Amino acid sequence: MSNNNRYIIGLTGNIACGKSTVVQTLADAGVHTIDADAVTRHLQQPGQPVYDAIVTAFGAGILLPDGTLDRKALGAIVFADPVQLTRLEHLIHPVVRQHILDWLAALPSGSPAVPTIAVIDAIKLIESGWPAHCDAVWVVTAPRASQISRLMQTRGLSEADAILRIDAQAPQAAKAARADVVFANTGALDSLQTLVRSALAAVRTRLASQS
Repeated sequence: MSNNNRYIIGLTGNIACGKSTVVQTLADAGVHTIDADAVTRHLQQPGQPVYDAIVTAFGAGILLPDGTLDRKALGAIVFADPVQLTRLEHLIHPVVRQHILDWLAALPSGSPAVPTIAVIDAIKLIESGWPAHCDAVWVVTAPRASQISRLMQTRGLSEADAILRIDAQAPQAAKAARADVVFANTGALDSLQTLVRSALAAVRTRLASQS
């Protein structure tokens, strides 16, 4: 377990696999959570240094009329070109990483009997080296067809655009191979929530027995 009686879980999974459901279930159970994608969206708002860097790199064509980033337009550029995706990541990831490190440092200290449990939710958790800061890695997976369907339904993407985003990420199997816990999301919300609650209960029981 991490210093100061903290237990840090790194959560990852590819796009449209159900990570948000896992995070919400953990948050509802009293776990501290941080979503790297939400941090990224915040840091991409006008007035933030990341916003300025992105506009400088990709031009005013990626802006909506109100001056905010057109994430769909930016996504169309970077997910169709690995070089541009890497360019964007180099602008974003260092700032997001520091924000999350600051969050970790500010977490409350637990006790041996009731340690603080926290979750870092990041699509590129493994690729970005976060497991070094975690006590366990949890991965959520989903069938490819489900990913495509969810992206089309929730984000209004075409099937081709959905596939572009899915194929731009590391294979699910590679992430699952690094996991301490894998949640197979078959699409049944209740089933996924039950799996998550069970895994969390197991962690709490194990930590309590070690105190």
